[in-house]
Amino acid sequence: MNAPTSFDKASALREKLVVIGNGMAGCRAVEEILARDPERFDITIFGAEPRVNYNRIMLSPVLAGEKTFEEIVLNTADWYAQNAIELVSGDPVDHIDRTRQTVVSRSGRVEPYDKLLIATGSDPFIIPVPGRDLPGVVTFRDLDDVDKMLAAAGQGGNAVVIGGGLLGLEAAHGLSLRGMKVTVIHLMPTLMERQLDEAAGWLLKTELERRGQTILTGADTQEIIEKDGHVAGVRLKDGQEIAADIVVMAVGIRPSTRLAKTAGLDCERGVMVDDHMVTSDPNVLAVGECVQHRGLCYGLVAPLWEMCRSLADHLTGSPSGYLGSVTSTKLKVSGIDVFSAGDFSGGDGAEDIVMRDAARGVYKRVVVKDDRIVGAVLYGDTADGNWYFDLLKKAEDISEIRDGLIFGQAFALGGGANADPNAAVAALSDDAEICGCNGVSKGKVVETIQAGACSLDAVRSQCKASASCGSCTGLVESLLALTLGDEVQAGAKTLCKCTSFTHDDARRLIVEKELRAMPQVMQELHWTTPDGCASCRPALNYYLLCAWPGEYEDDQKSRFVNERLHANIQKDGTYSVVPRMWGGLTNPRELRAIADVVEKYDAPMVKVTGGQRLDIFGIKKEDLPAVWADLNAAGMVSGHAYGKSLRTVKTCVGSEWCRFGTQDSTGLGVKIEQMTWGSWMPHKFKIAVSGCPRNCAEATIKDFGVVCVDSGYELHVGGNGGIKVRATDLLCKVSTEEEVMEHCAAFIQLYREDAHYLERTAPWLERKGLEWIKAQMFADPDAVRRLAARFRHSQKFMQDDPWAKRASGDRSDLHQHLATVRPAQTEYA
Repeated sequence: MNAPTSFDKASALREKLVVIGNGMAGCRAVEEILARDPERFDITIFGAEPRVNYNRIMLSPVLAGEKTFEEIVLNTADWYAQNAIELVSGDPVDHIDRTRQTVVSRSGRVEPYDKLLIATGSDPFIIPVPGRDLPGVVTFRDLDDVDKMLAAAGQGGNAVVIGGGLLGLEAAHGLSLRGMKVTVIHLMPTLMERQLDEAAGWLLKTELERRGQTILTGADTQEIIEKDGHVAGVRLKDGQEIAADIVVMAVGIRPSTRLAKTAGLDCERGVMVDDHMVTSDPNVLAVGECVQHRGLCYGLVAPLWEMCRSLADHLTGSPSGYLGSVTSTKLKVSGIDVFSAGDFSGGDGAEDIVMRDAARGVYKRVVVKDDRIVGAVLYGDTADGNWYFDLLKKAEDISEIRDGLIFGQAFALGGGANADPNAAVAALSDDAEICGCNGVSKGKVVETIQAGACSLDAVRSQCKASASCGSCTGLVESLLALTLGDEVQAGAKTLCKCTSFTHDDARRLIVEKELRAMPQVMQELHWTTPDGCASCRPALNYYLLCAWPGEYEDDQKSRFVNERLHANIQKDGTYSVVPRMWGGLTNPRELRAIADVVEKYDAPMVKVTGGQRLDIFGIKKEDLPAVWADLNAAGMVSGHAYGKSLRTVKTCVGSEWCRFGTQDSTGLGVKIEQMTWGSWMPHKFKIAVSGCPRNCAEATIKDFGVVCVDSGYELHVGGNGGIKVRATDLLCKVSTEEEVMEHCAAFIQLYREDAHYLERTAPWLERKGLEWIKAQMFADPDAVRRLAARFRHSQKFMQDDPWAKRASGDRSDLHQHLATVRPAQTEYA
């Protein structure tokens, strides 16, 4: 049946559209058609895989354990049903009969069509070497391939990836994170040679080797070695043998043209199409990696989206025409920023503008010809990639901004280093690409926001920008700010500018994914900076300490300088030192030690603190190790007056001396301090024990306060006596000192495990709510006991900190530790 020359929605039957291929290109073409004319076609989609359409770009994060299959699904079963699309999955088309205008599936199903869309994608290229068909040799094209790699990784051992291109490196990264020892074999001397020049390729190779992968460039595979009917290794032509429990072939792809060729359609490298994606048969169209347009075949996603738009325009009566694509590439390996666009090979008349910053691991190269950008390679800092790409696609004259071009958009356009980053996004044209994974332009994002998407999540759900790899999240947030101003619906605050994850996300994923090292966290969670910043490093260090006590080794470089030196820096550059006095108590030995230190190091002032301790001011930085050694020799340890930790336990004299006292507040305060000292927390933590309701120790403005009463003890939480004063909330009442200790430990541990880094108990309690805290502690009769047990377990390791050890006999270990302390490369103020 031929398509009608005119289409009357009210009276004519819908045209029958059959799509061969349930992948990204085929379904995107259908989406574009539905957006233009949802009533035009009766649609059937044949898919080779027994599943719905998913984002193949995100197979790498699935392999790496960063996403699940459900998280990369693009079109759910509900989408097919809601749009009256019949999905025939797991039953690929085997034959096209153009005379009868039917397709025949592998199971024998015959489906007629008025219009046929071929979206068969590409086939992985298998190098013709002996052993290529052995069990254990896999490609990396679909979810079944990922499942095979995951099964191999579950057994551990060695993996060899043949191919150092984009896909091969992503496969290597995922297998490495899964615990395999990975070797990458690449024929060419430069990794990703189609996207990177030699300098950027070398930087990439160096970084991957630093992460534990073995990278062999200029290596030619001779054969796959077999043992007991399974792959056992790879032999190179130079004789080198590499053991392998799995071999991943990732050397390239070829357009899948078998169906088109056997149907008699014109094919060369790919299925030949015109600017409207029509093949040599006017009723058959093709789109995606299987096509050849104007002599070119494309293996990246952005051109596919442009093809789909032109195809949909043609089928719905408003032809636009596809003129070809200029492509850009981003590497999706966590923590490595690589961007490439256009032609970086140079040639006659071309000039290179290059910037190298070895300390930051940044390399930028922009290739200019006739005052226009023709290519760009960015490594380590890709923030301006979209801008360069926009200038390249439009062939804009850059002569007036050439001097500042290499320093990025803000600098080149006159804003300098401190320019508003939103202004740079505002300068992008409406057709500038924002989300490469889903082919979303700036104009589309703005249109979506103006239509009512007032938050990042809303934009993601409605136009898919930032919904895949997340690298364009910052751009989308800038567009939200530019379009809506103060009307933007605030989402959860990210941990810092280095990541799109929140504090809660980071804490949860550290435990769920069993991340036990800071570089591992940054790789897994897509950190956009090589080593983090002054905001995220201390936070991650604390979260790792809290999650894995005794396993994770405290990173002193990630601590604030005051915590590393156990001293508070003062405005004249000297330091103050606060030794601990348990519950505010002291003795002649300790007082003599303090007096000796004051005289020996010429400290100009000693002051009683609000926490009932003595603060020694004016100590020079170089004297700090010796000061602490002298104090420790007298049995005095750090008071942590400068740490994100327990500061003090303030007490009154209680029933031992005071005529109003109801309980031994001083003795209880000492016990609590001895239990909790040395514990690292999200923020400073203060405790007080008042011996009676007169509350002389001010327990009701402390993080944890105990008020002694005739019947026992009132426990108060969430107080703050700082700039924003907050009185405590009553948590509960208990009868014994043992219950006070247990509840104190449990509350601290709940705070430690849930609060954000640098969040005091007062804002934490207000954010979570007192009822939530009570539910965590009291809904289960054993919850307090379990929390307290976890606290005591972590304390075993925290109180092993040499700075914090109590004096007992020989203190040479502490003295040695203090003597070797050196300032870190970056001192967080």
